[in-house]
Amino acid sequence: MTFIYRLSIAFYQLAVKLAAFFNPKARQWVEGRKNIFVRIREQVKNDRPLIWVHCASLGEFEQGRPLIENIKKNHPEYRILLTFFSPSGYEVRKNYAQADYIFYLPADTPRNARRFTELVKPEKVFFVKYEYWQFYFRELKAKNIPVYVISAIFRKEQWFFRNGIVGRWYRNILFLVEHFFVQNEESVELLKSIGLQNVTRTGDTRFDRVAEIAANGRLLPLIEKFKGNSKLVVAGSSWKPDEDLIIRYINSHEGIKYIFAPHEIKPQNIDRILSSVNKPGIRLSEAVPEDVNNFDVLLIDSIGLLSSVYRYANLAYIGGGFGVGIHNTLEAAIYNIPVVFGPNYLKFNEAVMLEQLHVAFPVHNYDELENNFTKLLSDDVLCEEIAKECRSYTSSNVGATRRITDEVFNNLSGY
Repeated sequence: MTFIYRLSIAFYQLAVKLAAFFNPKARQWVEGRKNIFVRIREQVKNDRPLIWVHCASLGEFEQGRPLIENIKKNHPEYRILLTFFSPSGYEVRKNYAQADYIFYLPADTPRNARRFTELVKPEKVFFVKYEYWQFYFRELKAKNIPVYVISAIFRKEQWFFRNGIVGRWYRNILFLVEHFFVQNEESVELLKSIGLQNVTRTGDTRFDRVAEIAANGRLLPLIEKFKGNSKLVVAGSSWKPDEDLIIRYINSHEGIKYIFAPHEIKPQNIDRILSSVNKPGIRLSEAVPEDVNNFDVLLIDSIGLLSSVYRYANLAYIGGGFGVGIHNTLEAAIYNIPVVFGPNYLKFNEAVMLEQLHVAFPVHNYDELENNFTKLLSDDVLCEEIAKECRSYTSSNVGATRRITDEVFNNLSGY
């Protein structure tokens, strides 16, 4: 199995290099790893102890961010090294000020793992949510460097819990981890079912992040002016299948304001949305306070505002559910509003919990979207009940970051 794994890593690297000729993200993946060890050697200093935090992409970064900032505040003796696998994480957060060093993670080969750990010399390592890299974990274990997995979530259909040679091989990776800090009780039980007792249910660190954003979020007077006295729907991180459904609703219903913060903010995508609605729309970059209230549709054509925009929403639609999976629902739910999303959400524990609490509403087609939008935008009593459930749910889940750092740095439970 190890040989097949090594072969798959080699084929993956080759495929990405070929794709780089015509795919911008693949090109970033390749370019970002060129001369990576030279840059690490030149930049990383070994004068202070170092903690390495790895995030697959941008979503995992939002889970790792509270941990990084807690460490920087309470354990300033450590330097922080942050790595990403995906360009969508690295390119957005490559200038993140709270990390001392930020790099792409070199591909998982024995040589790369050895060179990387020898250069950065981490004292502790945190992997956020997932990505169990065989050779990195082996190398860290061999050097007695503890690996902690935070905000982890496991499902019974994963390879770790299957029978046979492949299942056993994947399971062995988990036994290289010092401690798992998981989101839910199901994950605790699954790990214990294969003989792993080094697990603590701490919840999802994203609750800490979104609570901080809500407490310190920016006020956006232009958005407030756009909304006026109308109900407002915010479509966050939307993709074309999401947008097509919402545009259909816009074109057949009156009296509601809409904000799109699409995942893809290229001008041609913004143009497509604006040209598809039969109501007056404008880009945020072109909006002015004097007449922004005259528009019914506002397109956010920049990044970094969405979490603050949700503050003004009466209803949020979370994009991605008609593709590989929904984006961050907690950014909206922290403001105690109902959320709607597409059908691919079952891998996201917080979305499942929100649905079970009847504050989130998955939709599979336009009819379901129309019914939910109309109900949620007209029934104020229902929305007040939803607000109470949201407040209870989010407040009861804040604190994962503190619990993790207390256990790792103070070893309160003794594991």
